[in-house]
Amino acid sequence: QVQVLESGGGLVQAGGSLRLSCSASGRTTSTHTMAWFRQAPGRERDFVAGISWSGRNTDYGDSVKGRFTISRENDKNTIYLQMDGLKPEDTAVYYCAATQFGTVFRQATEYDWWGQGTQVTVSS
Repeated sequence: QVQVLESGGGLVQAGGSLRLSCSASGRTTSTHTMAWFRQAPGRERDFVAGISWSGRNTDYGDSVKGRFTISRENDKNTIYLQMDGLKPEDTAVYYCAATQFGTVFRQATEYDWWGQGTQVTVSS
């Protein structure tokens, strides 16, 4: 079993930055690709960014390309999401997810373990 825990959410003004962290514990040897998703009230859970175990493969949702950067430190079993140029439409609960597979999937159903989420609110 793998436990996933997010941190770093908060309230920020439009144009500002935040960095989210996600730590994995437990059977982390089985953790390969990790990703960030987000869900705003009344909307589906959307893919934000994903990163493979090696860090060589990354993928971003269209709405965050060029503004968000995903990275990882495997010795700490931690991934990060640097969010710059934040917009009010980025407001959502951000979830970290992990999968035992090596592919960076965009579908939430491909991920095996999920965190509880952290709230990001961007004011205009």
